[in-house]
Formats: sequence, C-alpha cells, structure tokens
Amino acid sequence: MHSNFITGKIPYRIGKLNKLQVLQLSYNDFAGEIPASIGNHTQLSDLFLSGNNLQGIIPSTLKNCQRLSEIYLDRNDLTGDMPKQIFSITTLRVLNLGANSLVGSLPTEVGNSKSLQLLNVSDNKLSGEIPKSLDNCHSLEYLLIAGNFFQGAFPSLRALKGMLQMDISRNNFSGQIPKYLEKLRHLQYLNLSYNDFEEKVPQEGIFKNASAISVVGNKKLCGGNPVLLLPECPSKDATDGFSSTNLIGVGSYGSVYKGHLDHIMKIVAVKVLNLQRHGASKSLIVKCKALRNIRHRNLLKVLTVCSSIDFKGDDFKALVFDYMGNGNLEQWLHTSMDEQHQSKNLTLIQRLNIAIDVAFALNYLHTCCEKPIVHCDLKPSNILLDDDMNALVGDFGLAKFLSEVTSNGSLNATNSPGIIGTIGYVAPEYGMGNEVSTFGDIYSYGILLLEMFTGKKPTDEIFNGILSLHQFAKLALPERVMKIVDQNLLSVEFEGLNERQTHTNAKGKLEKCLISIITVGVVCSVISKKDRMDIEDATVKMQCIRDLYLGVGINDTNN
Repeated sequence: MHSNFITGKIPYRIGKLNKLQVLQLSYNDFAGEIPASIGNHTQLSDLFLSGNNLQGIIPSTLKNCQRLSEIYLDRNDLTGDMPKQIFSITTLRVLNLGANSLVGSLPTEVGNSKSLQLLNVSDNKLSGEIPKSLDNCHSLEYLLIAGNFFQGAFPSLRALKGMLQMDISRNNFSGQIPKYLEKLRHLQYLNLSYNDFEEKVPQEGIFKNASAISVVGNKKLCGGNPVLLLPECPSKDATDGFSSTNLIGVGSYGSVYKGHLDHIMKIVAVKVLNLQRHGASKSLIVKCKALRNIRHRNLLKVLTVCSSIDFKGDDFKALVFDYMGNGNLEQWLHTSMDEQHQSKNLTLIQRLNIAIDVAFALNYLHTCCEKPIVHCDLKPSNILLDDDMNALVGDFGLAKFLSEVTSNGSLNATNSPGIIGTIGYVAPEYGMGNEVSTFGDIYSYGILLLEMFTGKKPTDEIFNGILSLHQFAKLALPERVMKIVDQNLLSVEFEGLNERQTHTNAKGKLEKCLISIITVGVVCSVISKKDRMDIEDATVKMQCIRDLYLGVGINDTNN
C-alpha cells in the first residue's frame, strides 16, 4: 500500500496478522507511533515505513522479528535512542533510519550484525564516537552517517573490505584521515566533507580519483590530489614522520625518536609506545602516576603525554621528554666511539658526579615524596645525560608506590610480588617472591656503581652461576681493586702524567678513591637486604669520596 494518501495511525491490531511477511506502507501520511504489536510478526522479513509522519520511539519489540532482512524507517519524525535490540537480528541486511530525530550514540551492539550490508542513520541527532565494533560488520557495503554530531577520531574499519560507499560528512570528526581508506579497493564514493579533519589528505586508492571523494569544509586539510586545490602541507611533524634517521633508542615498550619543535626552538625526545606489546598501556599509566607530582633536577621531566589515533586509525600513545644531548649511561660505558668517531670515555669525576646524581634521585623518590616510590628498573640505559653531563633517572614504567612501613623498618608495596626489573640489576629477594621495597633500588644502585667503575655488565659472560659482579668486586677489595677497574678509566686519568707521577702519589690517591667507591657498591649489593647501605648514607658517602678526591686532585703535582 505504498505511495498513497492514507492517513491516521497504523492500527495496533495489525499485530494480529501473525503470518505477515512483508509490510509496505511507505510514502503515505501515517502519523502517531509505530505499534509495539509489530513485534508479533515473527515471519516478517521486510518492513517499509519510509516517508510518513511517524513519531515516538522505535519499538524494541522488533527484536522478536528474527527473520527481518530489511528495515526502512527513514524520513519520519522518530525520536529517542536507537534500540540496541535490533542488532540481535542476525538476518538483518538493511537498516535505514535516516532523516529522523534520533538521539544518543550508535550502540556498540552494531558489531553483532554480521549480515548488515547497508546502515543509514544520516540526518539525525546522534552523537558520541563511532564504536570500533562496527569493524565486525564484515558484509557492510554502504555506511551513511552524515548530518549528525558524531565526534572524535574515525575508527579503523580495515575489516570492511567490501565497502562501496561511505558518507560521514557534516559531523565533528577530527584528527587525520585514516590511511586504511586507501586500501579499500572496492570503494566507489567517499564523502568526508564538513568535519574537522586535519593534516595531509592521502593520495592512493580512491583518493586518486578526485571526483569520487569530497573533503570540502575541512579547513585544516592540506596536500592530496592537486585537483582538490588544497594548500600545500608544511614540513612533517617534529620527528619527520618518525623517520628511522631520528630513532635514538628502542626500549621494552616502545621506540624513542629525536624531535625538533621549530615553533619554540626546542629539541625533544618522543617515546612512542608499542601497544601490541603486553603491558605497554599499563606502563604508560604507571609512568603518568609516578611522574605527576614529582619534581627533581635528577629526574627526567615529562613535557606532555599524547593519546590519540594515528594516521592508520590505530591507537597512538606517546610521552614527550626533554631531549638529553649526551644519550644514556649505557652508551658511554660500553661504546668507545660515537657516530662521529669521538671518544666516549668518562673521567673519574664524571662517573662520580653521575653516581651522586643518581643517588640524589633515589633519595628523593624514597624519602621526599608523599608516597615513597621504588623505581624498580635502575640500570645504565635508564640514566640519561644532558648537555652538561648531569644525570637524570628516567623510565618509570615499572615504578611502585609504597604505602606501608613494616615492623623491621622496610617500606613495602601493597602489590607487585615476583621478579620486577632487568636481569642482573634486579634484587635477589624479588626472585623469592618478596614484596617490592626501597632495598631493591639500593641493590640496583650498588650493581650500577660496580658496573660504572669496572666497566663490566652484571650479565657479562664471565659471570656464571658461581661468580657474580658483586663477588668479583668483593674479592678484589682492597689490594686488587686496580686490577678490576675499567681500563678506559685508568687511561683517561693517567693521560698526560709522566712516569714518575703515575707510580707515586697520584696513583695512590686514585687507588684509595676507587677502593672507597667499590666498597660502597659492594655494601649496597649484598644478598641480605637488611645489610645494605641506606640510600641517604650512600649519598653522603659518595659525596665525601668526591670531595676528598677533588681536594687532593690526581693532577695536583704539588702533593
């Protein structure tokens, strides 16, 4: 009975027609609500009510019509939310709700409609973000959601490989145009106009055909097909598109890039998290919690946190730090030359200064924060060096807050038993299931000291199940310390001295200093945590060692 001049309401008693398979009442003058009794039509396969004056909500009883293939309710005055129950109809191929006054969001249950080929909710008052579950509608060919208030980044819909037409115009979508749209090889029409998309328009796939796409009304777009007459794009983002030439390190949970912020003349380091790695998102949350309220000159400062969608439509999370011009301590200890073939040997005073800076940072974390913080992953690669060779402790991805003082005076975390940290630096008690404590950081600091002044990693091949770096250093005290000290350190200290100076007072002063340093490292890294040196005592001790050494000076030939 479509395309007539029938008026009045759709009678409630229409529900008595329990064998009805097709109901075609489109393009009449029906008013009032869609009767809930329509859910009695369990044999119904096609429902056509387009182009009337129907009002009220879409009845949730439609879920009873489990044979429905096509639903046309467009061009009415329907209100309320989209009933999520509709998406339980597994046979549904067409859902056309365009040109109504529906509100709310697109239900996440839309992903249950595996047979859906056409979804039209254009020209309503829908809002919120498009659910990622839409990517489960593998049969979808027509996605028409124009003229709403949808917002946020448009999600990745890579699985919708059969897409023919997509109209998401006249919404509030932002961010970059997803690159995956280039790979939808069957796509014939794409309308992105009048949104808030930004940056470069893709140029492959459908974007090659300017007549098949529309991007007008997106004032922040640039580049793309020249026919689009968009302005040229400025030079790429700070890291040159995360170019490999700007890669400065790869960590457990992501990669670090050097970036240039030209508008403020600043160099930064951008750590992009690998969200495919288990625990990466949790690591970001831990970092943010740990660094939110702490400030210290020897802790790496986070400038900002980025959480967005990348150009592929995937989740993107990154941390932006001050750039450390001298890299990390790992590079200085175990790389003799840099890329410019310049020597990277550290002097004794430089190593002492770095060790003291790290001690200051740990002391602050353990004793000066509202809740003591245990770093849990202290090692050379997590110690950054600025242009003046000041040391800053970074990477708080494993950090733990402490909230309870035990009877023996140790501070323990309320969660996180088990091994936490990096092999070689992790405290032995963690391997026995002990709770995290500040003593664990002390152990790592002791190992760090020994590595800095012997030049040997705790995982060096000479350290097997019997001999460890701790034992190696302990056995050398005091007479054999000069035998185990990093030879690069000795060569730097003895450079420029004549034979007489090398074998007299200067060598003696150096040896005394190194014995004191190795002793601190050994005491901090003993197996029994209760016998380890307190971080405050270690800080004071290292400062005294430096002051005494500077007081005599190895190059002071008058002594």
